[in-house]
Amino acid sequence: MSEVQDYPSRLGDPASRRFETFSYLPPMSEEALRSQVAWIIERGWNPAVEHCEPENAMHHYWYMWKLPLFGETDVDRILDECRRCRDANPGHLVKLIGYDNQRQTQGTAMLIYRPQD
Repeated sequence: MSEVQDYPSRLGDPASRRFETFSYLPPMSEEALRSQVAWIIERGWNPAVEHCEPENAMHHYWYMWKLPLFGETDVDRILDECRRCRDANPGHLVKLIGYDNQRQTQGTAMLIYRPQD
């Protein structure tokens, strides 16, 4: 059996914190992010974008970027909103959410952008 990898994530170090499943992986390429958005759309889920300061991400609610994109099926429009959120909030973490209409809950949530510093 292989050894379990330890991630040096510490509350006192905002740059090392892990949020959501994909934050443990290397940053997603644009193509990988496009695939995730397409996956959300294929399930009929409504995408939404949230953002937050890294130091407040564990203790505060995240800010919603506009309203969820109800019924949006254009991957490029969704990715454009993600980029607009990142550009308007350069020091924030940005998260993509897929709301499941049937279960009335989040079907998925993933950290898609981290601040450059």
